[in-house]
Amino acid sequence: ERLTVDQMIDAATRVEGLTGVEVVGLWHVNDDTVEHVNRRIHDAGLEVTCVTPDIWAQAKWGKGSFASNDPAIRRAAIQEVKKSMEWAKQMNCEVVDLWFGQDGFDYPFQADYIANWQRIIEGTIECAEHLPEIKIVIEYKPKEPRTHCHIGTVGNTLLLLSQVNKPNVGAMIDVGHALMAYENTAESAALLQHFGNKLFYMHFNDNWRLWDDDLTVGSVHTIELIELVYWLDRMNYNGWYALDIFPYRENGVRAATESIK
Repeated sequence: ERLTVDQMIDAATRVEGLTGVEVVGLWHVNDDTVEHVNRRIHDAGLEVTCVTPDIWAQAKWGKGSFASNDPAIRRAAIQEVKKSMEWAKQMNCEVVDLWFGQDGFDYPFQADYIANWQRIIEGTIECAEHLPEIKIVIEYKPKEPRTHCHIGTVGNTLLLLSQVNKPNVGAMIDVGHALMAYENTAESAALLQHFGNKLFYMHFNDNWRLWDDDLTVGSVHTIELIELVYWLDRMNYNGWYALDIFPYRENGVRAATESIK
C-alpha cells in the first residue's frame, strides 16, 4: 500500500526507538509543503535527520546529473541540491545526502572519465559553498541504476573528498552499497575517519552482495555488522544510525523496530 507523507509520519511514531526520519526532496517536501511536513514531523516528536535531493529518479537524469554532457542538466542538478540544502535549513536539519546514482556509464567508450569527475568535483564545491552550515554527505554505490557509478567505492569517495576539500563535505556509508563493492564496512568506516574524520552519516541495511536488496539489518552479514558497530564505537562516531531498508513483503513498522533492536 502506498502511504501519504502524513501516514508515513504516523507509522514512524510506532517504531520503538526511532527518533528521526529522512525526507527526499520533491517526494516528501517541496516549496509548498516543507513547513507543513516539518511541523508534522516535529509534532510527532521526531527530528529530520537528512534531506536527499532527487537527482536520479526523473527521466531527465537518465544520462547523468552533475556529470551530464548537457550544461542545462548539470545546472538543474546543482540547483536541486541547493534547494534541498535550503529545505534542510528550514527543517533544522544539518545533513543533505548527495548520491550520484546516474553519474557513470554502461558501456566501454561511453564516458569521458576525466571530464565527468571534474564536473562532479566542481559541482560539489559549488553546493558546499552555497550553505556552509549544512553538511553534504557523499553516498557511494558501485552500480545501479548505471552498471558502473563513478563514485562507487570508499576509495573513490576519499579521492573526491580530497579534491573538494571542504569542511562541510564528508561521506555516508550505506552498508549495502559497501557490501556490493565487496568492501569490509568496518574498514571503510575506519578509512574515512583516519583520512580526515570524514564519516558523517550511516545507512544500515543488508544484502547478499550481488544487489542492493535493502534487507533487514544484520540478517545476512551478522558478524560484519558487529565489527562495524565495534569500530564506530571505537572511533567515537557521533552521527546518525539511519535505516535504509525496504521490507516490501514484511510489516514495515516491525522490520524497522527489529533492526533498531
